[in-house]
Amino acid sequence: MDINRMIMKLRQHREAAKIGMIATHLGVVRANSRKGGEVRGIEVAFDHGAIRSIVEDSRKLKGIVEVLVETKEGRLGVGEEIMAVAVAGDIRENVFPALIQTVDRLKAEASKKKEISKE
Repeated sequence: MDINRMIMKLRQHREAAKIGMIATHLGVVRANSRKGGEVRGIEVAFDHGAIRSIVEDSRKLKGIVEVLVETKEGRLGVGEEIMAVAVAGDIRENVFPALIQTVDRLKAEASKKKEISKE
């Protein structure tokens, strides 16, 4: 995953003149679970059809010009990147909520994750 490459792609978009903000999310495997236990990694899989549908929906949100998503699947260790999302749009009042909604939907509707506990 390369956030800078994603940003450059957005800046070259045919409607780049409408872009006043680009917001990004980079998900990384952390060493602890939400419940506080230590983990050594995760196994993750994505539903690419669901990703396409979510991106299409997000592109229709007010003020949004483009949405890009990259994912990494399989067994990932602590510190590895899982998912990158970049949202380009007109103003922060539109872009930040679109980024949050997109990430939340991707995690809830398009991904399956299993934590690998430390032994």
